[in-house]
Amino acid sequence: MNTVEKIKNAGVVGAGGAGFPTHVKVNCKAEYVIANGAECEPLLRVDQLVMAKYAKEIVEAMAVLVEHTGATYGVIGLKKHYHDAISEIEKYTGGKISIQLFDSYYPAGDEQTMVYEVTGRVVPTGGLPLDVGAVVVNVSTLLNISNALNDIPVTDKHVTITGEVENPITVRSPIGYPIRKLIELAGGPVDEKSFTLIIGGPLMGRVSNNWDEAVTKTTGGVIVLKNEHSLLDKKKDDFDRDVKLAKAVCCQCNFCTDLCPRNALGLHVEPHKAMRAVANNDGRLLGQVNGVFSCCNCGLCTLYACNFGLNPSAVINRIKIGLGEEGVKPIKEIHTRVDRSINTKKVPVSRLIARLGLKKYDVETPLVEDGIGAKNVKIPLQMHIGAPSEAVVSVGDRVKKGDIIGAIPKDKLGAVVHSSIDGSVKDVTSDYVEIAL
Repeated sequence: MNTVEKIKNAGVVGAGGAGFPTHVKVNCKAEYVIANGAECEPLLRVDQLVMAKYAKEIVEAMAVLVEHTGATYGVIGLKKHYHDAISEIEKYTGGKISIQLFDSYYPAGDEQTMVYEVTGRVVPTGGLPLDVGAVVVNVSTLLNISNALNDIPVTDKHVTITGEVENPITVRSPIGYPIRKLIELAGGPVDEKSFTLIIGGPLMGRVSNNWDEAVTKTTGGVIVLKNEHSLLDKKKDDFDRDVKLAKAVCCQCNFCTDLCPRNALGLHVEPHKAMRAVANNDGRLLGQVNGVFSCCNCGLCTLYACNFGLNPSAVINRIKIGLGEEGVKPIKEIHTRVDRSINTKKVPVSRLIARLGLKKYDVETPLVEDGIGAKNVKIPLQMHIGAPSEAVVSVGDRVKKGDIIGAIPKDKLGAVVHSSIDGSVKDVTSDYVEIAL
């Protein structure tokens, strides 16, 4: 069985959040293989802890991908202050594989930002890193690839639990395990009605009040905040309110566009024009429409740049969705050259944390890999980009950890799903498979 087949059979997808099936991504030829260990979001600690503990496995998997893709360079990108991870990874690098250190800025872990930092090349609007000769994989994905090469499927996910909890931690959780149990493990609040969750990081993560939702292959963080925290108000999805504020308050200062990391790459992302277009109900004021598709939803324009508390990130995202629904597709292009001041526009993570009112939560989250005796899991059949997996088990079946419970539909993009515990199948729907001891 070759490398791609092993990765496919193990159900490996992008663990950094995108969830693209990895067997498809790495089935190519490239000049660069880039390991993304920069951990874009503040407060989360998964990547740096995984690199420090599993450096050997990560570098070995990197070497396999470099050979498989015929790459000339294998670069592991991480931040300068990840001292433990750097110390461990340096023990195993050499030859074609090296490390590149980044300052602590947001969004250093953005895929296109990392490609530019490593290669000096810009991924065009509507394009992929492969268009400039690069393949980018998250370091946790590399750990899963390492396991896959040893016929160990993806059944667990490392997750940081922080915020209003007594013992912030990063745990290895069975996939399908309820987030509520992880919060309990971290000493989280009992009165959940007074608290709200952010699943993922504080900027790109989504707000949730469902404490029973399951850990997936892409879950990287759970942040518990008091309901009145200002960040939650900024992340509200209220498009009517956003439009009214754009009409009443936006002064077209352009600061949101000035600090947009994708605009600095020459991709013509201009959130101030999106605000102008919705405020005047005139799409012509959007300017170069194609640039909208390069927005990566990093949230900087809303959560850092705007001095008036407006929500240009939500506005530009709504426009992007609307264009897609109308059948408008991006044109593969780079609009202009990289901004000569790009390095001065990098937002320090420490300043961002302070601006978001999260400083007290910026603490260590020790890695805990044992002690979760999961007795019941609801494993989603879609934790990836593409078609949902199709259940291949029935109620009453006995399964062991690692057994296949969901298969890729024929001729579809998808990923295999495996049981994360030993037990009996209690329920099967089009959305999930429930397994209990």
